[in-house]
Amino acid sequence: MSKIKIFALGGLNEEGKNMYVVKVDSDIFIFDAGLKYASDKLLGIDYVIPNFDYIKENIKNIKGLFITHGHEKNMGAVCDIVSEVPSLKVFATKFTANILKKELDDSNVKFNNLVVIDPHKKINFGKNSIFPVRLTHSIPDNVGYALNTLDGTIFYTGNYVFDATMLGPYKADIGKLAYIGKQGVLCLLGESMYADKIGYTSPKNRIDKLIRDTLNKTENRIIVNVFTAHVSRIEELFKEIAKTTRRVVVMGHKLQGIINDILANNYVSFDKERIGDLSNINDKDVVILISNEREKPFMNLNRIINGYDKFVKIKTTDTVFFMEPINDYNEKLAIKVVDDISKVGASVVTMSRKDNLLHHASSEDIMLMLDLMNPKYYVPVEGEYRHMVANAKNASHVGMKKENILLKQNGDVITFVNGKLKDTHEKVKTDDILIDGNSSQDVGELVLKDRELLSDNGIVIICSTLDKKTKEILAPPEILTRGFIYVKESSDLIEEIKRISLEVINENINNNYVEYNNIKMGIREKLSKYLYEQTECKPMIITVIQEV
Repeated sequence: MSKIKIFALGGLNEEGKNMYVVKVDSDIFIFDAGLKYASDKLLGIDYVIPNFDYIKENIKNIKGLFITHGHEKNMGAVCDIVSEVPSLKVFATKFTANILKKELDDSNVKFNNLVVIDPHKKINFGKNSIFPVRLTHSIPDNVGYALNTLDGTIFYTGNYVFDATMLGPYKADIGKLAYIGKQGVLCLLGESMYADKIGYTSPKNRIDKLIRDTLNKTENRIIVNVFTAHVSRIEELFKEIAKTTRRVVVMGHKLQGIINDILANNYVSFDKERIGDLSNINDKDVVILISNEREKPFMNLNRIINGYDKFVKIKTTDTVFFMEPINDYNEKLAIKVVDDISKVGASVVTMSRKDNLLHHASSEDIMLMLDLMNPKYYVPVEGEYRHMVANAKNASHVGMKKENILLKQNGDVITFVNGKLKDTHEKVKTDDILIDGNSSQDVGELVLKDRELLSDNGIVIICSTLDKKTKEILAPPEILTRGFIYVKESSDLIEEIKRISLEVINENINNNYVEYNNIKMGIREKLSKYLYEQTECKPMIITVIQEV
């Protein structure tokens, strides 16, 4: 019998940043390590990942990090984590591992602990074992993980739908799910993102008709914005393009790598002769594919719209086709992009978020998974809290007891002792790491506050020069401002800033000794008060005193 702890380092009450930990006695198993796209409030931040101090502190007991599939929300933090914890073993199926290898190479991270696994082949870890089960998603080789313990199975679904038309590397093994359920599932961790949507996701996840209509009704060039790893969408697009005479041009290093991989490994069947190059970009009937990297959604499309792309320019005859529905997290940004395209004069084709869904489990999918698994306890994961609540209601509809449905926040620990739930009120420290640029170091709240202050109120810099020996003022204060006031129309204000600064400097020069700290604090205190009285703004104030 065992003591089992389950908690999330990310992924609860948020979209993305998925990372779930199961500790069986001293053995630790981690499922997924994703990122979250930064909101507009996180100025200059590219993406957000979970704080992984827990991994650093417990690396000796961690058996592995198990990735369900190759989407950024589930594996986008792996490069950042293994760059600091290279001894961590990462387990992934072949297609997911190939994506990871490319990302590691692009990030210049040397990592030798990536283990390629096969669906439906058990991996033993002493008295515990991991059994990956293929599930249907928009990307090949997607799996859920069954962690088999002496007290029953802990099953993490990752992302999934039930769609009988998706075959081969997409096909869910429902028989394996039912078998695991009959063996006894102690706890099921199930995704929540579409839990509030009625019915099955299928067939609303299929968009072949919309693609076909767009290709047939459009005479000129089409620019298609795709999400890189939604391979099933790319497959649908290629199947419909194959019925026309159009050629395809793929833009972007990462997207080209993905498409080369899926064609080489026969995940998608398409005539390679129909894939053109840069010389075909301005062909009348070309279909140009663009995507995004790890940064904010629509970044590459924005670059084209603003005229910064070296190869592609938006024309009034173009049609821009968004191959993903607009979601809550990117709605504001997406609407602005659509507006900008319309201003250029190009046509736009978007998807209805009601009629066109991504490959996530809706209410009937969730209830079918619960029926197959028949878990003793259920933990809604992956989604905002309203989605998790809707997920819990679905569990109630199939007869689960309310006390066995566990709604938690990041860091809340669920504890089972000998297969029975114990209320320990234990909590693990969780936090966000804000990634800006190529650095994996956390930007931190203080930097964000400074950026917010600069964006709202600007900056004032006071510079003055003193004699190194006599401490006399050689150059009185000079004032530089950015984002605060228009200097030519504020000469009186600038002169008063100079006067206050000079007064503070003189007050802190005594007998050839200068109190530099007092100067900086004094100028900041007096100027802050004065500038707020005059302008109702609080700019950042920086004082630079040098000696020569």
